[in-house]
Amino acid sequence: MRSVKWGWTSAACALLAGAAAALSSPGETQTAPPLRIGTSGDYAPFSFPSETAAGGFDGFDVVLARAFAEAEGRPLELVRFHWPELDAALREGRFDIAMSGVTVRADRSLVGRFSLPVAESGAVALVRDGERFPDLAALERGRAHIVVNAGGHLEQIAHERFPNAQVEALSNNAQVRSTLLEGRADAAVSDTLEAREWRRGAEQLRVLGPLSRDRKAPLVRADLPELAEHLDLWLFAREADGTLSELRRVWFGDRHPAATAAPFAALLAAADERLALMPLVAEAKRRAGLPVTNEAQEARVLDAAVRAVDEEAARIGQARRAEAAVRGVFQALIAAARRVESRALEIPRIEGTPHPPSLDGALRPAISRITPKIAEALVRLDALPPRGALRQRVREELRTPNVADEDAERLADALSAYLEAGGVPRPVAVSATRPAPQPAGTPAVGPGRGRVLPSQ
Repeated sequence: MRSVKWGWTSAACALLAGAAAALSSPGETQTAPPLRIGTSGDYAPFSFPSETAAGGFDGFDVVLARAFAEAEGRPLELVRFHWPELDAALREGRFDIAMSGVTVRADRSLVGRFSLPVAESGAVALVRDGERFPDLAALERGRAHIVVNAGGHLEQIAHERFPNAQVEALSNNAQVRSTLLEGRADAAVSDTLEAREWRRGAEQLRVLGPLSRDRKAPLVRADLPELAEHLDLWLFAREADGTLSELRRVWFGDRHPAATAAPFAALLAAADERLALMPLVAEAKRRAGLPVTNEAQEARVLDAAVRAVDEEAARIGQARRAEAAVRGVFQALIAAARRVESRALEIPRIEGTPHPPSLDGALRPAISRITPKIAEALVRLDALPPRGALRQRVREELRTPNVADEDAERLADALSAYLEAGGVPRPVAVSATRPAPQPAGTPAVGPGRGRVLPSQ
């Protein structure tokens, strides 16, 4: 795998020097514990082995991990994981954050706390024989032999999209590409970003799809909410100062990347993550004999949301938000959630399917972990597209199945009302120089600390 090299600029050198001076003083000793980042090392361009990079790995997420550890004033420890063990590794505390092109999925929201999305991709199929398999339907009709990396999001996509094909999950992701190129499989499931790397020197491979629209985000341990908050605020700043955009351009070859960690995009991503949990909530309620609507629980959710927004506004020195407008946004989310639950319950439960996660033990805690992200984005929201474009954007970004257009439009209107009601008293710029709050015992963060600089 080729390594992407960045050119050092005088501005970058000055920023490094200023950050170092702000962080340290003569005789100061760094005593902070290491920041343990889980990485797969098998998923270019996010994480792959490198003989020259520090820690033995390089890639988009590895560069982010290095810079975030530096911003936290903590040494970085890269911990390799295999995709089938990701959930268990996070639960067991083998690392603090998984940063390896992790796809945002409802089952993963149950075991950790996703930070802001840093990239978007879509699952694709790569085929050697474009005449035999000119489209995705041909793969399904021809009962093709399809290989895919085991244990990750793409294996799930492969089984769902090609139920009649012979899907073989391989434990080594490098073998997926070689198996296809050597003619031992008809197709391989990858994604739009990885496929770009796989086609280097193998331009005869044809790309079919995409099969999905996916968000990639760091996944933080559920018991580390302060660390998740630090990472959120740091990513807001890195999006605002153009660093994430430049990283996407370099690592993904994307000249016009989506600003996934900007407040509006991050808010919609969090809303979609919340809605994606609702089919599981519906199953848990069905099993417990509970109704979809629980007004007492919804009132508690609304009160918690208002508190979260007020606390975030106060923390960054902003005025208290208009409570009715904040409630309107979350009421729109609750209404959309009710409909997704109701539509999920229209499908009869199949005997023998696994029991859903616990409503109070797993699902509601996962939903409550998403609320602070929505609050963070709301207090930084200072502009929206015009009404028609806003409604269209919200419809497009709420990707959970069974979200009704009228619910998406209600959320769009609630966001407009939030701004019109003085939801943001003045434009909120995410400062690259404002330090994130630091946990006890870690060094203070100086001005400019944490900007992503050239990959070593």
